Amino acid sequence: MNGQETLVLKIDQESRDNFKRFDHYLVSKLTGYSRTVIKELFNNGMIYIVEGNFNQSLELKKMPSVDTVIEVDIPEPIPTDAKPENIPLDILYEDEHLIIVNKPAGLVTHPAPGNYTGTLVNAVLHHCPDLQKIGNQIRPGIVHRLDKGTSGVMVVAKSMKCHEGLISLFSAHNIDRIYEALILKASIPPGGTLRSTIGRHRTNRLKMATNVAGGRDAITHYKVKKELGKIMHLEVRLETGRTHQIRVHLATLLKTPVLMDALYGNPHNQLAHLNNDLKNILASYPHPLLHARALGFIHPISKEKIYYEVDPPSIWKQVFACNK
Repeated sequence: MNGQETLVLKIDQESRDNFKRFDHYLVSKLTGYSRTVIKELFNNGMIYIVEGNFNQSLELKKMPSVDTVIEVDIPEPIPTDAKPENIPLDILYEDEHLIIVNKPAGLVTHPAPGNYTGTLVNAVLHHCPDLQKIGNQIRPGIVHRLDKGTSGVMVVAKSMKCHEGLISLFSAHNIDRIYEALILKASIPPGGTLRSTIGRHRTNRLKMATNVAGGRDAITHYKVKKELGKIMHLEVRLETGRTHQIRVHLATLLKTPVLMDALYGNPHNQLAHLNNDLKNILASYPHPLLHARALGFIHPISKEKIYYEVDPPSIWKQVFACNK
């Protein structure tokens, strides 16, 4: 299979009679895909139920329609394991169980279609060869992810026990995650909470969207830190961690996309509102101005409080300097 394809399936009465669970049915239809992979596709919003909103373990007989139509985005095949690569790491903290790094904008978190090498996982594997044994072979040690264009603090597990503990913390929302974002100046409340479900966009499968079938609850807290001329500087805290959550919530619920976010906004139109100095600084910058400033949690093994924060990339200082 070359590239991503979309498979359309209809769950008829015969399928209901032959299979108990939804994921069992999908395994029978998707040759070479295990239930674990099916679960990942489901969690990443790549399985879209046209007529309803139900989970992967649902019994087929409980589906509301006799002929339920589903769409499955089948990703391009990826290597079975990631390889170590000598890529520099900005290490903030490390012990025998975990490593905390400052991920630069432009670095992909783990191998995926279109980015099989040159990722954070490849870099960490070179630094920690034993990481290959931890978790998913293609994403060893990974317990959360930052988008390619997002910079900032990330934690990677180095032991299986820590991997399980960190996953539990993220699942229970017991992680402090603080972000910074730059947007165009807008008439928005000085702070608030944004709530919706988030799932894969119905027509543009590269995007996520609010309030779509199969979406998962998403909660984002924000406050305006400062107004800088035509730009607003936001502090954003995640209560949940859905794919593209901050970018989707700001663009959809606040109607103010992250500055330079080409997927959820229009950088060309954004630049038209800025002075020439800012245009010159940002015109060639290829990433959204979104930064994961801080990460805090209780260490799963030592039970100590872990908290690290890093400043945004240098381009942010240039933006701030133009708005003094």
